[in-house]
Amino acid sequence: MAREQNGIESLGDLRGKRVLVRSDLNVPLDGSTITDDGRIRASVPTISRLAESGARVVVAAHLGRPKGKPDPAYSLAPVAERLGELLGRKVAFATDTVGESASETVEALQDGEVAVLENVRFNAGETSGEDEVRAAFAAELAKLADAFVSDGFGVVHRKQASVYDVALRLPHAMGQLVATELDVLRRLTTDPERPYVVVLGGSKVSDKLGVIDNLLDKADKLLIGGGMVFTFLKALGHEVGTSLLEEDQLDICRDYLARAKESGVEIVLPTDIVVDTAFPSDDRTPQPTVVPASGIPADALGLDIGPDSAQAFAAELAEARTVFWNGPMGVFETDAFAAGTRAVAEALTKVSGLSVVGGGDSAAAVRLLGFDESAFGHISTGGGASLEYLEGKDLPGIAVLER
Repeated sequence: MAREQNGIESLGDLRGKRVLVRSDLNVPLDGSTITDDGRIRASVPTISRLAESGARVVVAAHLGRPKGKPDPAYSLAPVAERLGELLGRKVAFATDTVGESASETVEALQDGEVAVLENVRFNAGETSGEDEVRAAFAAELAKLADAFVSDGFGVVHRKQASVYDVALRLPHAMGQLVATELDVLRRLTTDPERPYVVVLGGSKVSDKLGVIDNLLDKADKLLIGGGMVFTFLKALGHEVGTSLLEEDQLDICRDYLARAKESGVEIVLPTDIVVDTAFPSDDRTPQPTVVPASGIPADALGLDIGPDSAQAFAAELAEARTVFWNGPMGVFETDAFAAGTRAVAEALTKVSGLSVVGGGDSAAAVRLLGFDESAFGHISTGGGASLEYLEGKDLPGIAVLER
């Protein structure tokens, strides 16, 4: 109910009004070349809708972690150019965030035109832990606009000036991207269609503790791959060689395995692993070998789930009606260790129900491996925000919109 009341339509007639949109344009760059424009494309519908309504659209976003001061390596200039290509209209670019260029650029906007401000993290007030410092920066941002639209789902779990504090100072609404993300996440946590299978990968168990803890009461099966699986295998008493291992999480993994057994939730671990003697590098040809998950050699490094496990995971997903996937199954950037991630992604495209790719490296893998994004039910733009929601945490950037 609160979400419907806080959509863009709640702001009324926006023609001629300056609307500050917090988008998530934090894309990977190789120099000034954008290597994955997925987040920019995801931001287009809300920006287009506002421009077409006659609003003067001012886009705020961050890129990387420039530590509170200008750094040319993190400039949003190439992002603004790509956004203009995707929108099919000229996009102005301010070379600062709340300074002279920003003021002049916004002042020059006509109805239906779009401008992008320079990286908000070039100002230390954006991410400050001090409320007063954040508030001061937010007040400067708010002077540039008559209303605020939050559409950067990838940052709504952060209490930052352009995400949280600006919403306290301007009439505010939820953008289409954020609304869609929340609808999908609520479907994953409120009476999901069953069987409900969660696939977790990535490097560390510690990154997914809250998700596992919360979903043990909601999912029917948890499939575990990626670097985090080796802590589970070690918890079962298996040798993991030189594979990634979090010794301090062994007892927690044992507890999860015991809890799952007691509650009837099945935790599915790989039965075979693709190993090598070293991590992939440009100056070395990979030498992948498949070994049993219970018999990884002492000098071997696990880099992907094996072919039998990939097939077994795909079979589990074929039976599912709801799937959430976060984290690759291996080092998917290298062909020799991409098969497990590819198998999971392909299986998700065939799910007869809701399939959700939980942002971050999973979304990057889908694009890198050449899958048609429309084959998935939903690809999230916010890995961290998605995980915190699934952990049951409040998201400050959402809570402030629902006041």
